[in-house]
Amino acid sequence: MRKLLRKYPVLGYYFNKVFTYFVTIFGALTITFFMFRLIPSNPIQNWVMSLERQYSVTIEGGDAMINRYKEQFGLTGTLWDQYVGYLRQLILKGDLGPSFIAFPTPVQDLMIAAIPWTIALLSVSIIISWSLGLLIGSTAAWFRDKSVSDIITNVSIGLSQVPSYLIALFLVLFLGYQWKLLPTRGAFDAQYQIGWNLDFIRSVIAHSFLPALAIVMVSLSGWILSTRSLVISNIGEDYLIYAEAKGLKPRKIMIGYALRNAMLPQATGLALTMGSMVSGQLLIESMFVYPGLGQVMSRAIAIFDYNTMMGIIILSVVSVMTASLIVDLLLPAIDPRIRTAIKA
Repeated sequence: MRKLLRKYPVLGYYFNKVFTYFVTIFGALTITFFMFRLIPSNPIQNWVMSLERQYSVTIEGGDAMINRYKEQFGLTGTLWDQYVGYLRQLILKGDLGPSFIAFPTPVQDLMIAAIPWTIALLSVSIIISWSLGLLIGSTAAWFRDKSVSDIITNVSIGLSQVPSYLIALFLVLFLGYQWKLLPTRGAFDAQYQIGWNLDFIRSVIAHSFLPALAIVMVSLSGWILSTRSLVISNIGEDYLIYAEAKGLKPRKIMIGYALRNAMLPQATGLALTMGSMVSGQLLIESMFVYPGLGQVMSRAIAIFDYNTMMGIIILSVVSVMTASLIVDLLLPAIDPRIRTAIKA
């Protein structure tokens, strides 16, 4: 096997990436499992205790009920028994266990219901912020000696330091409550049923505008600054001087040459960002009560729902690692410099 990989270095590169992919996912799953189990908190016991405090009584048959719930949530036996049982259930059955926030609904059912909302919101927001970031960042780099470049750069640096929840709060207060331009809660009006009809689609767009705008404003500054840095590092290269000597218009040189050369690392960053979007935006979705994975995660954290939190974290890790793997596998075919480095 080693001789084969040495003889074909590109094959060895692909093998290492795929091997690292599975090892990382397994390691993240293992660390996450033991991290949650070692925290001295039991959601079932906490729930029973909250009922006792609320009603000032001891629940009859409480011990039997707690033991039954522990069996269903995989909290019986030693820590190692729980770990092996969880892996067996996850790998062989694809079962993440029941959720405590919507018992007895399985975790995967909650995630399947929330994923479309998160993907729809974040995919559009990320693509818009990425596209605007490339355009504005390349403009700021190309006209770096103009005052407009300084304004764009300074505003972007300032926005990059503002927490996302402050931007979301600002939008809610002014666009939602002060001027009453847009709805501030939920994903659609309760009077509409989910379906492909014009009223429902308009309601979804109206409800998603504020959280989408908050996400765009949060991520836009990073794309602007990184694109500006990449384009500036290319200015002065021989190919740009040659293009200018040919009499090409500055706009053509900026978009067709300088920005195009900066697209590869930015496309890689976009792929990784798209991979991480399934974890949702916990703060943004919670503030707007948007029914995505971030909202589910915040509800699970509130009562320390082991299974739901682990399910979302595992999905996030798998998504990010899958996006990273796809990028790593495609780079040798896209960039000849990487193929040369692998064969060296």
